[in-house]
Formats: sequence, structure tokens, C-alpha cells
Amino acid sequence: MIYVFDACTLIAYLHNEVGSDSVSDLLKKAVDGECVLYMNIINLIEVHYANIRSLGTEQAVEILENILSSPIQIISDFSDTVFQQSARFKAAYKCSLADAIGIATAIELSGVFVTADHHELETVANKERLNFFWFR
Repeated sequence: MIYVFDACTLIAYLHNEVGSDSVSDLLKKAVDGECVLYMNIINLIEVHYANIRSLGTEQAVEILENILSSPIQIISDFSDTVFQQSARFKAAYKCSLADAIGIATAIELSGVFVTADHHELETVANKERLNFFWFR
């Protein structure tokens, strides 16, 4: 199974928020080879700047290094499909650009988009044929 993380997924895990146990389980499964985890670099930027704001640059860089050495594979380029789908999602649903990119990445990889952002993405989930994993 392929999972694509959004920013709130890692933020919840890093701050031990509600649902972090589900994220921890996915990370353990990835280490054991039971699933593959991806994250688009745009979503990772959101995690990093949130950590800079809340924890300071030094600690944020340390966390980023840990993320980069984790089983999460970071996708740093955009295919034409991700480009086009991201623009369509952003236009149609007014979701954040990062979420639109993450969702488009999940579609391209035939994966499941992992998020807790019901408020912004519930409409997308109800109107599109996409796989979501709501961790809280």
C-alpha cells in the first residue's frame, strides 16, 4: 500500500497530537516493508516552516534531518499530471495549494492521501474518487 502524507500528518506526529498513534503505526509499517510512504516537498516545506516558527531554526533543522532519514520518500519534482491536477483541485475546491499538490501526488502514485484536515478536504473527498486516510 502507498500512502502520501500531508503536512498536518507529520506535525501531529511530531507534536504527539491526537491521531499521532495512527501516523506512528504507518511509519512502523514502512520500516517493516509493509507499506511505502511519500510526501511532496511542498508539504514538507509546510512542516519545516511550522517547526521554525514554533521551535526555532536549530531544532527545526534537526527535525528535518530526522524526517529526511525516515522511511518517508520525498518527491521534489512535479510531473505534468501533478501540475495539472493540482491546479484543478485548487480551482475547484479552494483548498490550500500544498494540499492540492499532495492530493495530486497521491493520485499519480495510486496511493492514499493521509490527512486530518476534514474542514478543508471533506468536500474533495465527497466529490472525487480518491482514497483518503483520515487519522483523526
